[in-house]
Amino acid sequence: MTRSESSLARLEALLAEQAALRRVATLVASDLDASRLFDGVCEEVGRVLSVEAANISRFEDDCTQTVVGAWGAGGAPFFPVDERVPIDGETVTGRLHRSGRPERVDDYSGVRGELVKLLRAQGIESAVGAPITVAGKTWGAIVVSRGRPRAFPQGAEHRLADFAELVTAAVANVDAREQLAASRARIVRAGYEERRRLGRDLHDGAQQELVGAVISLKLAQRRLARAPDEAGELLDEALEHMETGIRELRELAAGIHPSVLTDRGLGAALEALAGRSPIPVELTEVPPKRLPAPVETSAYFVLAEALTNAAKHAQCSHANVGVRVEEGAVTVEVRDDGVGGADPSAGSGLRGLADRVSALGGTLEIVSPAGLGTTVRARLTLGSPETGRRAVRPGQGTNARDVGSPGPPGHDDVFA
Repeated sequence: MTRSESSLARLEALLAEQAALRRVATLVASDLDASRLFDGVCEEVGRVLSVEAANISRFEDDCTQTVVGAWGAGGAPFFPVDERVPIDGETVTGRLHRSGRPERVDDYSGVRGELVKLLRAQGIESAVGAPITVAGKTWGAIVVSRGRPRAFPQGAEHRLADFAELVTAAVANVDAREQLAASRARIVRAGYEERRRLGRDLHDGAQQELVGAVISLKLAQRRLARAPDEAGELLDEALEHMETGIRELRELAAGIHPSVLTDRGLGAALEALAGRSPIPVELTEVPPKRLPAPVETSAYFVLAEALTNAAKHAQCSHANVGVRVEEGAVTVEVRDDGVGGADPSAGSGLRGLADRVSALGGTLEIVSPAGLGTTVRARLTLGSPETGRRAVRPGQGTNARDVGSPGPPGHDDVFA
């Protein structure tokens, strides 16, 4: 091959690689489910690089990896999706699992381990891989393999990292969708549970008092003529039942939406909330003016739920509650002097708070060092859709770049 022919081949291979990157970026931007997305990425990578196999795997906590995407040149992948395989120390995945950087193995003949036996049984003799990093942690890897030793040119693993970066975006998108779906499911379940709780409270509380009042009134009606004294006692009893039932209904209504919040605003509602709290509560800061109704309501219930959690679990002697408005957002905060160590994933209370805040496009922060109390801080935008104004949120995604136009089919020296 002449120098010009070699240069042309390299250019064609580079164009093919750029076209594959663009197609992978399109896949990432689509709404495919995770399995189809990862398989599609593996196929694009495998075909453009002319390799025997391409895999995407997720690293598990027990030093194994789960195949989440696979492609094989012969049709069937060497390791099918959902198969769990070990992470051996000197394989490509073993090396990048330790280093968090792109790695390569040019010849598996001198490498030992359970995974190596599986690889060599499939005819794999060399491989390169790049890590998929999500939220600062090595989530998994994308690996391509060939059936001969020293089959990849120098630096091939670093160029594979371009594909891994796109997969990172895909994993983040899939994770965000799964978290959103889980959050919505929890909100629906919480709604069902709240309806059942309201039904139980009405049946066991106010309803029983009102039923008792009706019975007393009927007995008094029968005895009014012949035993007026007994009738008077029954009327007194009925009145007591009615007053208790009305009081319980008021308390139940306050838990659904306190009238003081509607009539007098967040400050007055928080004063009432602090007065009912089983632990001493100090109001450190409240907005001087009324806020949009959805923001006031959400802020109130975030604070109410945080105080309830503090009273139940924090073993604290007091709590501080504050609400401040700054930079187009409202920050609500509850700080207690309890035992700390709160784990949002361990129970439904703090997770419910996170779901409530997330539904408004806000953020929730929980700081809870052991022995130093807990701070629950939520930030709600004043421009959320629920207030009738457009929410302004930081942009998401990656900067677009021109990855080239479609080129010819893959070339064996695409990494050259």
